[in-house]
Amino acid sequence: MAAGSQRRALGQHFLRDAGIARAIVDLVSPTANDLVVEIGPGEGALTAELARRAGTLIALEVDPALAARLRPRFPGVEIVEADARTWDYGTLAAPPGGRVLVVGNLPYSVGKPILMALVAARGAIDAMALMLQREVAERVAAAPGSRVYGSLSVLTQFYCDVVLALRVPPGAFRPPPKVESAVIRLGVLRSSRVAVADERRFHVVVRAAFAQRRKTLANALSAGLGRPADALKAAAEAAGIDPSRRAETLTIGEFAELTRQLS
Repeated sequence: MAAGSQRRALGQHFLRDAGIARAIVDLVSPTANDLVVEIGPGEGALTAELARRAGTLIALEVDPALAARLRPRFPGVEIVEADARTWDYGTLAAPPGGRVLVVGNLPYSVGKPILMALVAARGAIDAMALMLQREVAERVAAAPGSRVYGSLSVLTQFYCDVVLALRVPPGAFRPPPKVESAVIRLGVLRSSRVAVADERRFHVVVRAAFAQRRKTLANALSAGLGRPADALKAAAEAAGIDPSRRAETLTIGEFAELTRQLS
């Protein structure tokens, strides 16, 4: 696949607004002590700002042609040709007295899997500033009771403090996308927001609860977990949760207690 078509297939739009680039980088305020990973440097708008402020900068670029153009412009930056969905973030180590930060303008089509890979590698990361399609960013940051609160919200906020920090208009990009973008700041928690004995089981329960959003909690869990609805009603009641509620009304703490009852 040619470089340009590869980029279009990923839904990538290049940031061209230096003021917005500065505002994004300001969300994590890198210093000379920090190691920063940039995802999707593209034409280098964020790279220029990060290279000026970070101690060490690694930029992950999937497009070989773009990577080749960036290397002579940023000789002090390690430009790595890599897919950000599968790169091993877990090997990152903070410099003495510094942090590991991740900053990126994520391609729309793969924003969610990249975010999930980063959350999975949270033990190696301190904070992130990520640009996503606005509706995805709003889902990640949503609170219980919100129309867009879902498993993506719960499974990110279980491990991170999430703030919807900036909205970015289409005109800040080349070419302008047909949708709006937004930047979220994620501060990684040193331990999960609520203690659960089995985090994998917690993930399974959360995903099952949201798989059929129009159903009551008990019926959604029954369908998703393959267990009788009566047993799910009893578990919800034991957790102090009305089984006729819907998943989007539950807090992370309630999901944790429900998981404990179901285990």
